[in-house]
Parts: sequence; C-alpha cells; structure tokens
Amino acid sequence: MPSKLLMQAVNYCRVSSTKQVREGHGLESQDTRCREFAKHKKYNVVASFHDEGVSGSLIDRPKMQEMLAFIAKQDEPVIVLIDDISRLARGLEAHLQLRTAISDVGGKLESPSIEFGEDSDSILVENLLASVSQHQRQKNSEQVVNRMRARAMNGYWIANPTVGYKYADVEGHGKLLIRDEPTATILQQGLEQFASGRIETQTEFRNYLLSHEAFPRNKGGDIHYQHVKNILTRVLYAGYITLPKWNIHMLRGKHEPLIDFDTFERIQNRLEKGAKAPARTDLDAGFPLRGFVTCSCCGTPYTSCWSTSATQKRYAYYLCQKKGCEMKGKSVRREMIEAEFNELMKSVIPTEEVFCVTHNMLKKWWNDRSQLHIDNSEAIKVELKGVNRKIEKLVERVVTTDSIELMATYENSIKSLEKKRVALSEKIGKCGTALPDFDETFRTSLKFLSNPYELWASDDIAKRRTALKLVFVDKIPYTLKQGFRTPSIAQPLRLCNQLEGSKYDMVRMERLELSRPKPQPPQGCVSTNSTTSANNFI
Repeated sequence: MPSKLLMQAVNYCRVSSTKQVREGHGLESQDTRCREFAKHKKYNVVASFHDEGVSGSLIDRPKMQEMLAFIAKQDEPVIVLIDDISRLARGLEAHLQLRTAISDVGGKLESPSIEFGEDSDSILVENLLASVSQHQRQKNSEQVVNRMRARAMNGYWIANPTVGYKYADVEGHGKLLIRDEPTATILQQGLEQFASGRIETQTEFRNYLLSHEAFPRNKGGDIHYQHVKNILTRVLYAGYITLPKWNIHMLRGKHEPLIDFDTFERIQNRLEKGAKAPARTDLDAGFPLRGFVTCSCCGTPYTSCWSTSATQKRYAYYLCQKKGCEMKGKSVRREMIEAEFNELMKSVIPTEEVFCVTHNMLKKWWNDRSQLHIDNSEAIKVELKGVNRKIEKLVERVVTTDSIELMATYENSIKSLEKKRVALSEKIGKCGTALPDFDETFRTSLKFLSNPYELWASDDIAKRRTALKLVFVDKIPYTLKQGFRTPSIAQPLRLCNQLEGSKYDMVRMERLELSRPKPQPPQGCVSTNSTTSANNFI
C-alpha cells in the first residue's frame, strides 16, 4: 500500500539523564517501541523528535517546539507516538499544557502503554498516571538528595570535582576525589606561597597560575579573578567539607588534602587583612633597585630614567620625582648607586666563624622547638576539650531558644569554635611526630644566609628582588651626598651582625638568667652582648 494512504505519525522521545544520552540506550529503545507500535497500527512514521537530557518538568523543550511546528504545517492530523506517559511529562501541570498544545496544532496522542481518550474515565486514568509520574519524579529527587547528603555526611565530596582534583573508583570508597596532576602540585605550591607571603596579592596568585601552561583556563584562555578567590577560600583543599545548605560545616573529608588547615587559615587571615598593592609590572633587569630605594628627604621610592648625550650615548639614572620635595629631579647615576648598594650587600655577609655560631644557635632552637612540639600535645588536648564543651553548651542553647537573633548568634559562635576545633585537632596530630631534619629542611636557607650577596649578584631580576626582600625589612633611604642610611636588616642576618667582632660561644637556655645584672665576663667567656643576642633570638 502506498505510504501516502497511511496515516502520518511522528515519534517523540525524551531522556533526562546525560548518562542515557552518552550511552544512547534510552532514546533508541523508545524510538524502536514507537515504530513497532506504528507498524502494528499501520501508521507511517515520517519524523522522530528526541529531547536529550531534558527534565520532564519542563514545558519549553527544543525538540518539542520543533515537533509542534512540524505538525502545524501538515494538511492532515498527525499521530504523536510516545513510549510512555512519563516521556511526555513528569508533572500533571506540564502534561496538561503539552497535551493541549499538541491537540491545538492538529496532533493526537497515542502510546503502546496507555489508551488516550476523551471520555471522563480515560481522562481520569490519564491524569492519575500523570500524577503518579510526577510523584515518582519527586520521590526520585528526594532519594537522590538524601543519598548525596548521607554520602557527604560520611566525608565524601558529592559535587563536580574542583580544579586540582578528579574522581576515581577507589576500593572501599566508590568514587573518591584524588589529586589531578600536575594541577594539584601547582595549586599546592601556590597556596603555600600565598600563605607564607611570597605571593602577596590575588593578582600575583593569578599570574602564578597563568605562568603554568598545564593549569586549566576558561574558554577565552584566561583565569577569572572570581575563580582565583574561590580557590583561595575553598576549604576542600585543606581536607574538609562544608555544605551550608545541609548544615555540614568543617567535616573531615576522605580525600587527600593539598594543604593543611593551618596553611588554609593563614590564607584566610591574609585575605581578611585586605589587599596589598600589586607587584610592580614595570620592573626590569636594568633598574633592580627601582621602588626599593627611597628619597631620604620625602621617603618616596626612587624612579628611573635614561638620558641621551650629544654623542647619542645613553646613561641610566635613579631620581626622586615627588612634587614639593627639595630633591625632586636631582638624579644619581645608576652605576654609582648600585656600586654603593653592592658594598652594602657585601657588608651583611657573615664571617665563617659567625655563620657557624649562628648555624648552631638556629639548630639548637630547632631542636628545642622539636621537643616542645611533642610536649605541647597534652596542653592542646585540654584546650580541645574546653572547645568541645563550649560547642555542646551552645548547641543546647540553640535547641532551647525561641529568639531568631540569639539562634543566629549561637550558630555563628559554633561555626567559629568548629574551626578552632579543627585547628587544634590538626595540631595534636602534628605534635605526635618529630619535625624534619634541620640541615635537610634549611639547606637552601643556610646557603643564602652564608652569602646573601650571591643571590643578589644573579642576572635573574626575580632572584635579585627576592634577595632584597630577604635581606632587608623595609625600603632603604638614600642621600645624594651621604649615600645609603643604615638599613633595617632581617633576622637572622641581624643576629650575625650583632655577633660580629664580639667574643662568642654557645649558651644553653638553662644557663640564661633574666632580669639579673651580670658582671663583666673574664677573657674567653661569653660577652654580655652575645648572650643578649642569643637570648633575644631564642
């Protein structure tokens, strides 16, 4: 029989799960059953419309609208075949609206699983089935939410993996967040540097991420500032889960943290203190002291400039350009100021004997800290018990109070105490372990301490700027005629300078007596200055 004598029909299929779309089973099986039903009814299927990954509660669907437009263009009525009533909609209101829309354009619903009719009994059954479908959808949604919340309560992250992590099937855990390398290492190092202050601003942190080609970017090849802030404030990286909508706060996660909680807290403290001025972007190897040396008259950092002579020879200068300053425009040759600065840097190089004493003092301090690190465990446990008691009392008050304002105050106090409890718990864990080997841990630092000028003498502008930050506490004033004023040198280099030229030896803590006048030491004993220096440092 020619197809034009058969009644025209179209198939409408829908799946709401992206997994069904990827696997391709749901849509194909629906379409196959509709075609078998059409063959049995002797319908001619002229088109199929598939909505992929669309919720049954939605009315405005791409393929549904396309199907309605197709039916409206036909000269004769068209049969609309659906595999099941739930494929049309999973809500009574959406079902009624779509059924009306199909009828208005000349379509007629049919299905192999339900008999559609216009009599009261058929409409009642249809509406009941649509209501049951809606109930199933809502019940499934509730079950999914409950399962997700239960899994989160057990310490598992249930959302999409955040940058630095990926999901993997782990025996005994199911899907668990694991490190996604090399992104995880890039983030870990960046977060630790931000916490320590080596990366000072969010802009510098963003530039750090952009400097690594392996770090993921958005479609435009950039990293948005909001993404940077989210990374810096995400407690998930410290190994904890916080989901306020489910009243989950600071729950220890099963995944491996990238940083410890102390590092995370230092990051938050730095963010709360407010943004610092971003690092200068106009620094180059030609003027490493720009912005670091200041005018002794007004305190404004020196700028730099080039001057060209009549013979087209170029000369580099540092100068103050502060309006109203009596030294404004009076420049100093770059060669002269940097030569003086080189001598200043060399002057902080400790002698071998002084360095050895400083090294021993630092090592003694490290060993004492290591023992104290272990001894503090009991004191922290007592403090932790006190925090737990406070939390329990506040929870009781939340349950018994009728005041919304007091309830909010108590809850905020509980959240603050929970953070403190987490920090104390981590400290207890660390107190049970010895600190790492001193020489291995501070190999790089000791090398710098023995000769800070070596880092400054590098051709790398970043290393030279790092040397400035490590050697000096603040910017250095410069006077045109007198040169550099006495700088403020960072510890422990200042300790080395204090020991320079004195008679010194190691003094143990138990031999130091505070607040008592000491007689002048005889030849060969520790001097008062060196003892004071050791005591201040320890």
